[in-house]
Amino acid sequence: MTSTKAPLLEARDLHKNFPARDGSGSVHAVAGVSLTLWPGETLGIVGESGSGKSTLARLLLRLIEPTSGTTNFNGNDLARLDSRRLRELRRDMQIVFQDPYASLDPRMTIADIIAEPLVIHGLGNRSERRKKVEECLRLVGLDAEAARRYPHEFSGGQRQRIGIARAIALEPRLVVLDEPVSALDVSIQSQILNLLMELKRRLGFSYIFISHDLSVVEHVSDRVAVMYLGRIVETAPADALFETPLHPYTEALISAIPGGNENRSRIVLKGDPPSPQNPPAGCHFHPRCQKAFAPCSLRVPEEWAISQAGSVRTVACHLYHPQANWASEPLDPKEKLQPRTSS
Repeated sequence: MTSTKAPLLEARDLHKNFPARDGSGSVHAVAGVSLTLWPGETLGIVGESGSGKSTLARLLLRLIEPTSGTTNFNGNDLARLDSRRLRELRRDMQIVFQDPYASLDPRMTIADIIAEPLVIHGLGNRSERRKKVEECLRLVGLDAEAARRYPHEFSGGQRQRIGIARAIALEPRLVVLDEPVSALDVSIQSQILNLLMELKRRLGFSYIFISHDLSVVEHVSDRVAVMYLGRIVETAPADALFETPLHPYTEALISAIPGGNENRSRIVLKGDPPSPQNPPAGCHFHPRCQKAFAPCSLRVPEEWAISQAGSVRTVACHLYHPQANWASEPLDPKEKLQPRTSS
């Protein structure tokens, strides 16, 4: 999907460090992430647990403050907004959390939960808000009667539908979905995924879809960004990434998908991911990489833009350095931080 429109969201060189629990240094949760989201696009973000996906989601919405870097949403630098302007802009930025029960106040009725964003932003009178609540419930496949009940009276899948209804009540432009189906039974996951895709088709949302489940991300995403230990190591159109992964880490993840390409050999990674409190020098992935060579332990790899089959993708790996003997031809490295879209 190539677009001539301005990006809806741009993040540049985002970093987030947290103090270590033992007081000995910092945890580098996000380490120099740059990404772009286009209007109407679904960007999937994948990686192992602890790779920084959820922290990145909160940085993008300014739910937490970055250590450094910038986020621009619809032409607004979020770091420069005062509390009033940021609150106004939050109408266009919503999030659906992983746990559909913990994210709903058990003391509130479903009507009050869904109407709360409308009340906060001063939208509509009581009658108009009641109609909006009924409309949102209908959009997520629940009866209007559900508005009078409480969260504990619903199943996990129904509670996640309620969380989605709350997120869409303000008709946002961006919805961040942080592991929205991982806490649900497999039989319910497909229903929620189909609901999200139908809502996008009908209402024109842009999604950032965060998950450790690559088969789910492949199903819903236009483009996919792969994270490892706080960094994005590869970004590509979803079909290209799953057909021909470039980064060795992406190759390993895709090889582990159950029922995946039977012609692709399983790649078993060595050891566990390093601690983000003490990441390896150079490429963070090199201690576990089967293709590592001398530069990998010495220098952080640059993000190279590569043109393949009519699409542009990026990969942060020394194997793709212009001086490396590799099949793909990197573009001008000066272009490596330009906004990219899938095609």
